[in-house]
Amino acid sequence: MQSILFVSHCILNTAAKVVLYNQAEIDAEEQLRRRFVGRALETGVQLIQLPCPEFTLYGARRWGHVSDQFDNPFFRDHCRRILEPVLQQMEEYLACGERFEVLGVVGVDGSPSCGVDYTCTADWYGSFEGRRGLDETLASCQLVRRPGVFMRVLTEMLAERGWQDRVAVRSLFAPEPDKCLGLLPAD
Repeated sequence: MQSILFVSHCILNTAAKVVLYNQAEIDAEEQLRRRFVGRALETGVQLIQLPCPEFTLYGARRWGHVSDQFDNPFFRDHCRRILEPVLQQMEEYLACGERFEVLGVVGVDGSPSCGVDYTCTADWYGSFEGRRGLDETLASCQLVRRPGVFMRVLTEMLAERGWQDRVAVRSLFAPEPDKCLGLLPAD
């Protein structure tokens, strides 16, 4: 039987991520990412890459955003459109349970899109040019316990199909490495 995991786009392609500047956080996430992907490959888990909703909407030169900016009908509809073919693949794997085991989905906590347990939030909008209090506005970003928009849409789509108990949704998050590593078979 082949084991399958669906993973956030940037777990396999960090080039799609927004440029980050906190080197300690970058290093911690990268260390866990390599450990997770390495163990998945070593244990024969097949990895299916989810599309990146931010990259497919805004491209590589986008600014960092918060989930509040993405929580609108246009972005949620974009997420549904790009997730539909993925869920069709998942449906086929689930239907062939004698050959395949869907271990789940792995997001990336902290992401405004792919956070599973944590996302970033703030009241950001408008132009940067001439804005007073920009430093305070940017500093208002905080990590909160709720899913990012893409993962929320994904879990809604899983529930619509009755798969919420069949497909685990976990995250890659350096402070809590067992969330993603726990989905993988033991060495």
